[in-house]
Amino acid sequence: MDNEILKALRQRRSVRAYKSEQITDEELKAVLEAGTYAPTGMNYQDPWIVAVQNPDIIAKLVRMNAAVMGTDTNPYYDAPTIVLVFASNPEKWANGIPDASLVLGNMMNAAHSIGLGSCWINREREMFATDEGRYLMREFGLPDGLIGVGSIALGYSAKPLPPARPRKENYYRIIK
Repeated sequence: MDNEILKALRQRRSVRAYKSEQITDEELKAVLEAGTYAPTGMNYQDPWIVAVQNPDIIAKLVRMNAAVMGTDTNPYYDAPTIVLVFASNPEKWANGIPDASLVLGNMMNAAHSIGLGSCWINREREMFATDEGRYLMREFGLPDGLIGVGSIALGYSAKPLPPARPRKENYYRIIK
């Protein structure tokens, strides 16, 4: 069985080299809107999405993430846009992290479908648990009690997408 969505899912790759050119507002809004249509437990719509294109804030995010990672390289691969996703603390809403993960996945697939590159980036939980991170969350206008779940680096790929690596044997099972 095949269709455009299944093809796009097979062709999407994580992009780790971006052009410096900023994506258009229309492209950004399409990706963000796709995130809002991710399924959430009981349609609670718990995740919060923050797109950052401000170079000064991006520099802070790069520094914070690199510190958690223990490196001085750019964990966002010089992407011109970083999209952060937050959720309620699991003690408040158990589905927060899974729901936010689906938001991130929807946005990455949407990005690919319109010709953008993306890569899931981790360490937002640690970044936004710091005083600096909590301060930024307030600056973003987010409510108290959220945790960072993840982010995507977003932009135009600077390199062609590589072919898919082979899928592992017995990746799935069908039990009838």
